[in-house]
Amino acid sequence: MDDTVNLVAATDHENDLKALVTDILARARENGADAAEVSASEDAGLSVTVRLGELETVEFNRDRGFGITVYFGKRKGSASTSDSTPTAVAATVQAACNIARFTEEDPCHGLADRDLMARVFPDLDLDHPWTTSVAAAEAIALTAEAAARGYDRRIKNSDGASVGTQRVCRVYGNSNGFLGSHIATRHSISCGVISDDGNGMERDYYYTTGRSIDDLSDAASVGTEAARRAVARLGAQPIKTGRYPVLFSAEVASGLIGHLIGALSGGSLYRKASFLTDSLGRKLFPEAFSVIERPLLPRGTGSAAFDGDGVATFEKAFIDRGEVASYVLGNYSAQRLGMTTTANSGGVHNVWVEGPRQPFADLIKGIKQGVLITELIGQGVNIVTGDYSRGAAGFWISNGEIVHPVDEITIAGQLADMYGALIGIGDDPDRRGNVVTGSLLIDGLTVAG
Repeated sequence: MDDTVNLVAATDHENDLKALVTDILARARENGADAAEVSASEDAGLSVTVRLGELETVEFNRDRGFGITVYFGKRKGSASTSDSTPTAVAATVQAACNIARFTEEDPCHGLADRDLMARVFPDLDLDHPWTTSVAAAEAIALTAEAAARGYDRRIKNSDGASVGTQRVCRVYGNSNGFLGSHIATRHSISCGVISDDGNGMERDYYYTTGRSIDDLSDAASVGTEAARRAVARLGAQPIKTGRYPVLFSAEVASGLIGHLIGALSGGSLYRKASFLTDSLGRKLFPEAFSVIERPLLPRGTGSAAFDGDGVATFEKAFIDRGEVASYVLGNYSAQRLGMTTTANSGGVHNVWVEGPRQPFADLIKGIKQGVLITELIGQGVNIVTGDYSRGAAGFWISNGEIVHPVDEITIAGQLADMYGALIGIGDDPDRRGNVVTGSLLIDGLTVAG
């Protein structure tokens, strides 16, 4: 039996989705809607997981659906379904119209301005389908796990290794005449293992991801890195509570910037639920640092020519030489704030932290006593007040050297103070997510041992 998974055929329906969106918009007009917008998507993927040298799970997915929002004046109604048969389409459109007829008016409801719609759709190099088989994906996962289990005799158990591939086609259209689409792929290899030295057990993992399989690290190196991390965590020792420099590794530093994006987002701002309300022009970071959005990067994790409202994306600075230069706005939140959308309906696209980069080793060498954070635990961040308190694990640094692992510590501060106390950024950016930054060194946080 041929177990090859052809994701090309599974999502090669861009024209079908465009026709579906066009038809739904026409039905909305027939039902009396003054304006309407439709998002349709088709996804297909494969995920294979192995554990302890055996195939554990094989998952296929193939999904299709759409959502419609209609406007009757300033009244809005939305409905969605995974069924695209003519009967289901008609029922879903009717449901959205019925909702809109009975909702309260909101003066900020409506489509984004026609002049803001994207008109140019550059090739962002996002579509790199991988026609593979279950057996081939299993072999890759087994290679990753075998490398991890063979790394050190203290690797005693496995959480498994996985290989995944996904392809998605998304189409958005509205009654302002906009119709846009994109097809994108995402592939990944991951591995997690458990180490045990007789005095305690530790778990860690590693993964690689990219638009093309050529962008991925090889399977053996993924497994080796997962094992190295798990072994490095053994032998954690307590530290004294105090105020120390804290170096956030690149993969957790992106979370600090994520909190910034959340605080600058329109939904938080118009609700007055952000510590950065009315902050345009405010000095927040040191002057040497900027936070830039680049939505049109080839193969970028978050690259897109248009946002969830069909508005053309563009490069911008959220933080420009230390100052708050832009909020993160979709059309609705921009209307609520009396501003213009920043083409961020649905989120941000490829956010990069810029600053005077230093080798990671040099950042370590410059710390007399401090902590390197490699894992954050819990949700102790309050965007309204900016209060920050997280459980954490990592390594104690003394006289410029990593001395021993630490765990079950708590780090606490205030986000505005933390951003202002940024004194270093590493040359080790983690490009696996939508927010890209090197390691970030904060000069002074309360660390409870």
